[in-house]
Amino acid sequence: MVVHIAYGKQGLPVTLPDDIPVRIIEPTYVPPVQDPVGTVIASLRNPLGTRPLQKLVKPTDSVGIVFSDITRPTPNHILIPAILQELELAGVPSSRITLFNSTGTHRLNTEEELRSMLGVKVVDTYRIVQNDARAEGQHEAVGKTRRGTVVKIHREFLRCSFKILTGFIEPHFFAGFSGGGKAVVPGMAHLDTVMRNHGAENIDHPNSTWGVLQGNPLREEIDEAASFAKPHFLVNVTLNKDKQITASFAGDWIEAYRKGTEFVRETAMVRTDTLYDLVITSNAGYPLDLNLYQAVKGMSAASKITRPGGTIVVAAECWDGVPAHGSFGRLLREAKDPDDLLKRIRSEGFSMDDQWQAQILALLVKKARVFVYTTHLSEETLRQSHLGYCPSIEKLVEEKIRELGPSLKICVLPEGPLTIPYYEP
Repeated sequence: MVVHIAYGKQGLPVTLPDDIPVRIIEPTYVPPVQDPVGTVIASLRNPLGTRPLQKLVKPTDSVGIVFSDITRPTPNHILIPAILQELELAGVPSSRITLFNSTGTHRLNTEEELRSMLGVKVVDTYRIVQNDARAEGQHEAVGKTRRGTVVKIHREFLRCSFKILTGFIEPHFFAGFSGGGKAVVPGMAHLDTVMRNHGAENIDHPNSTWGVLQGNPLREEIDEAASFAKPHFLVNVTLNKDKQITASFAGDWIEAYRKGTEFVRETAMVRTDTLYDLVITSNAGYPLDLNLYQAVKGMSAASKITRPGGTIVVAAECWDGVPAHGSFGRLLREAKDPDDLLKRIRSEGFSMDDQWQAQILALLVKKARVFVYTTHLSEETLRQSHLGYCPSIEKLVEEKIRELGPSLKICVLPEGPLTIPYYEP
């Protein structure tokens, strides 16, 4: 049998033996809305928990719109123009609108990437500011969370009199779901705030995982921290596996977001009563499989249903490398093994950006053998990252069959972390 999994922009066919049972877990297919722009505009005019956007904003407001960066498949080219149209109808001039790229701790996006995400007209017409989490003087402390985290948010965004958050909602491997307040923290936050929120204690917590909001210390602090920025409005969409809009949730930034997560929970989380010997997963293809850092998400999704000592193989193009920026790669290279890496991250006073991703990877490779199929990373780079190199998924499957025989239990996640399986006997 041939299974097509998401990989880069083209996809990857994987041939599996016909005589071995294979479980394929995909998101429940939700058909796209017929009119994506109209659906978003309708949600702006019929919001949850607040008045329509046109009636909330004033012509004299300085409006800040937060949008997702290049690592996310958020349809910015649809969301942002729809919002701008409503602001124009409300009488807000373009000179009073600023678009903020919520990069979090990621690299800044190039001019070409911004044009690809937003459209040439938007980039040429509106002022765009990118959050640089490491820049000194760009952020301002606005309070402290109940857990003691000092919340530093982009200074210029805070000065906006009307703040709009955008994004898309999918299960997230430690924040429960993407979207919502994550547009502010980590999106528009200083590195210090992100480091504290994504610290070892929060990452180690069993509730800091896929699909969990209540009792998730990391997500609860994200929402508390985001509230200090006082968002006025939110627009989050849900997508199917073809990255098409399936619903739009707009309005009060908490109420609209929670409604969206309920929708995603019903369509993207799948129960299984089996733990598998081998789980083959993608990282949802372009743009999420741009580097190894992001590919940890696909590994994490697979680990939820992999037996202890089992095998995971993730297919991720990784055209952006490990990547070269940030501390993720250096953290991995400097550790002699996963235990050494965890010991360092959990040590008192340790703080380094990207440590959360390295911590999760270390926990994963302690549970299972993890291999990566990629066209852009060398075997040596993967070895230094405590991962196995997989030049052929088909050959790896053959090896597992020779090792375990016809009783081998295989599962495939063609859309990677867009589907979150969970084990429940």
